[in-house]
Amino acid sequence: CLHCSRSQEIDTKTGLPSLPTGAHNRVHLSWTNMNLTAESHHILLNDGNKMPLIGLGTYGDPRTTPKGTCYESVKLAIDVGYRHLDGALVYFNEHEVGQAIREKIAEGSIKREDIFYCGKLWNTFHPPELVRPALERTLKTLQLDYVDLYIIELPIAFKPGDTFYPKDENGKHIYHESDLCATWEAMEACKDAGLTKSIGLSNFNHRQMELILKKPGLKHKPVSNQVECHPYFTQPKLLEYCRQNDIVIVGYSPLGTSRDASWVNLTCPPLLEDALLVSIGKKYNKTTAQVSLRFNVQRGVVVIPKSFSAQRIKDNFQIFDFSLTDEEMKAIEELNKNIRFVELLMWSDHPEYPFHDEF
Repeated sequence: CLHCSRSQEIDTKTGLPSLPTGAHNRVHLSWTNMNLTAESHHILLNDGNKMPLIGLGTYGDPRTTPKGTCYESVKLAIDVGYRHLDGALVYFNEHEVGQAIREKIAEGSIKREDIFYCGKLWNTFHPPELVRPALERTLKTLQLDYVDLYIIELPIAFKPGDTFYPKDENGKHIYHESDLCATWEAMEACKDAGLTKSIGLSNFNHRQMELILKKPGLKHKPVSNQVECHPYFTQPKLLEYCRQNDIVIVGYSPLGTSRDASWVNLTCPPLLEDALLVSIGKKYNKTTAQVSLRFNVQRGVVVIPKSFSAQRIKDNFQIFDFSLTDEEMKAIEELNKNIRFVELLMWSDHPEYPFHDEF
């Protein structure tokens, strides 16, 4: 394990100790190098690029989030030390994220290459000829030359066009046949054109990932899969599958989610009130949120907690001055209830709805 034996060979692709094939699943829970610091907390991707292990999620309901909120939050996050920002065209605030990044570069506090920005291909842009124009639209909105990571937001295709949520006269979503391999080839072309440094997936189950990985003539493997991941939904099988394929898991909703009944499964109890997390937090003088984030980071899962609260943006970043013991990691793993907060049931009748499968 990295923190047990410094002399062990490190696999450059995974950042894991070199192990015989199949032995990865026997590595310690806390396999990540324990020398993570606020200044240096990257994980190596399979294409040689690096991703910071904590990022700021920037989703806010466009109907209720005041203009400028995201802009102020991103500026503050950069001041606090965040270097990874997760956004999307469909969040309707990429212009604010871009403005914040550009202003911080202009004032000299960061360089562009210090920032890792992830953008997302929305469901209405899956046909191959629409992929690059969608990414170019994100770049134009951000006013940046490239993104660091571009991911397919969902394996679900909607009717192509500029209406992000196309519906018929009965209010039913209008779907489109998915061809995930064709979409992936267009993503590869975006990487080759230098519009994005890395390409990845989001909300793909292992069967859908397998489609890409086994695609004849695959040019670039996905570097990551962004999925829900937290102590109540630890994703053990998907995590193992991704580790075997040198793919990083990026965990969204790493603290559970807001309690918005329109898209959140409210049968799942609030994660941050969990007794075990409370007791571990007391031991280290940390909040349950900080313990939850540290848990994932320590097992090599990238976390992107979303917050527009100045205090929580600061607090969520304070996870590099303590580490959990192997026993604590194991105990938190055992909190897994296999319950999703984010089920996306409104699209569960789509042929590529990802969550019918076990993982």
